[in-house]
Amino acid sequence: MALAATYKVVLGSIAFAIFWVLAVFPAVPLLPIGRTAGSLLGAMLMVLFRVITPDEAYAAIDLPILGLLFGTMVVSIYLERADMFKYLGKLLSWKSKGAKDLICRICLVSAISSAFFTNDTSCVILTEFVLKIARQHNLPPHPFLLALASSANIGSSATPIGNPQNLVIAVQSKISFGDFLVGVLPAMLVGVSVNALILIIMYWRLLSVHKDEEDGTGEIVGEDDVSSHRFSPATMSHISASNSMDHVQSSPNNINGSLATHLDSLRNRVNSGDQLEIQRSPCGSIDSNDISSPAQFSEEKESKTEHWKNKMWKLCVYLVTIGMLVALLMGLNMSWTAITASLALVVLDFKDARPCLEKVSYSLLLFFCGMFITVEGFNKTGIPSTLWNFMEPHAKVDRVSGIAVLAVVILLLSNVASNVPTVLLLGGRVAASAAAISASEEKKAWLILAWVSTVAGNLSLLGSAANLIVCEQARRAPHLGYTLSFWNHLKFGVPSTLIVTAIGLTLIR
Repeated sequence: MALAATYKVVLGSIAFAIFWVLAVFPAVPLLPIGRTAGSLLGAMLMVLFRVITPDEAYAAIDLPILGLLFGTMVVSIYLERADMFKYLGKLLSWKSKGAKDLICRICLVSAISSAFFTNDTSCVILTEFVLKIARQHNLPPHPFLLALASSANIGSSATPIGNPQNLVIAVQSKISFGDFLVGVLPAMLVGVSVNALILIIMYWRLLSVHKDEEDGTGEIVGEDDVSSHRFSPATMSHISASNSMDHVQSSPNNINGSLATHLDSLRNRVNSGDQLEIQRSPCGSIDSNDISSPAQFSEEKESKTEHWKNKMWKLCVYLVTIGMLVALLMGLNMSWTAITASLALVVLDFKDARPCLEKVSYSLLLFFCGMFITVEGFNKTGIPSTLWNFMEPHAKVDRVSGIAVLAVVILLLSNVASNVPTVLLLGGRVAASAAAISASEEKKAWLILAWVSTVAGNLSLLGSAANLIVCEQARRAPHLGYTLSFWNHLKFGVPSTLIVTAIGLTLIR
């Protein structure tokens, strides 16, 4: 595609630049409107500047991607209500054999949960729990926080529903859920293992000494506080599922509130036991005044009924989620499968769905709408095609050197322009170039794009929203606050990203 008219190239570049600046730096002093509004502003400018027509703008919005994203967010919200993530958190501390064992567990749990419930959701849910466990054992928090964020990014690469760029790739490439999983899973498993090994080697001394050498003021957390930790589903509503593209707005749980709730619960149990206890007289006879009344027995019966109803509801949530995953593996339409599962959970809940639906990040959906239009307008300028025509001869996926060049381009562009716009800009061009070789090479090119654009988020603290979520959640945790610095992340992120990306590329099938 040749360059468009000069005015379209100039105005389209200005609109895309405004979108990019507001997407990467949402708190720009001159225009602090945030990422979502910045995305819509970029889209509006593309239409006002006549880079694209209004009809082309509407056509650029990919409804299957939005439907899949909406469905997975709703399912994640109901899974949180069913305590799925609380159980995942407990796996981290169950019979732990030390700091190095804990690092491996965090990497594994974070990767697996991210593959099926998105990486950002896993980081929102697990960050404070990981911080509490580190404080409980008087260990330096930052190796564990790095393990959580980096493994969440790597793990999310394995499935089409792990992150937004994979959603885009799965819909555009029409690769089935099963083929996507089989193609990337070996790279993901080896990548997570290598990532954990790099963490253990880099922080061997810190993990071998049960002392926080960086922050001696950190509060040590008791085991009871960790086991009583409850996750708030409200935090999920303000966190996007888009890597490096949504603002971290969630607030962490209040530990004092958790302790107060736990103590109140214990007091209620004690008071209830005192009321129901049958006191005996010195001669062993039962005082009839102490026998529980029929009303009390009725309340106990109702309580047991509610308990079993809650158990059955949780079971239904898990079964519906498993059914959704099975349907995806069978190759059914991913968007409608996710929407069907989400509506099934709404019906089974048998309550007003508004509180749960309000937790969906509609700002993220609007952000995607604006981004689709803005990227389509930038494509119309001809600039991406011109740049790709220059790179294409050196980025053929049937050669090792071509794969290396393509990976470097994707990695750099993902950290400069972010991974979702990178996929939108490069996806069709990379696939068309590979399709000229063979159909299998085309599929491989899509999977390489998914792998590299996702792992690229580990390069720096700003490379992925999952990184920013972990950093922000940890910093704002009451009494446990810890700041993960940019340089601490970069020291680990650069070698880990380069090594994991290179090893994974040899395993993509």
